[in-house]
Amino acid sequence: QVQLVESGGGLVQPGGSLRLSCAASGFGFSSYAMTWYRQAPGKERELVAAISAGGSTDYPGSVKGRFTIGRDNAKNTVYLQMNSLKPEDTAVYYCNAYRGVLMFWGQGTQVTISS
Repeated sequence: QVQLVESGGGLVQPGGSLRLSCAASGFGFSSYAMTWYRQAPGKERELVAAISAGGSTDYPGSVKGRFTIGRDNAKNTVYLQMNSLKPEDTAVYYCNAYRGVLMFWGQGTQVTISS
């Protein structure tokens, strides 16, 4: 049974940091690209970070320099370190795994940036 379980979300003040984790099971984690998406109320889901099976990373301009994605294949876990958080980073953050036509999603974790 495939599972992606996100954790680490919460309420943080602007300028603060959070580290999200996504624990994977039930599939060959190390051979999958892993991504983090987010979805704010009334907005489309958007990609915020990606890491290939080989470890190459990519970020959109809105988070580049503030967010860092990493993976630990020994622990079947992908991380998202988020620094210098802004109110506009408020959203539900989802973990995603994909390889070719195969794609899996986690249930999401809420991140709220507010003073």
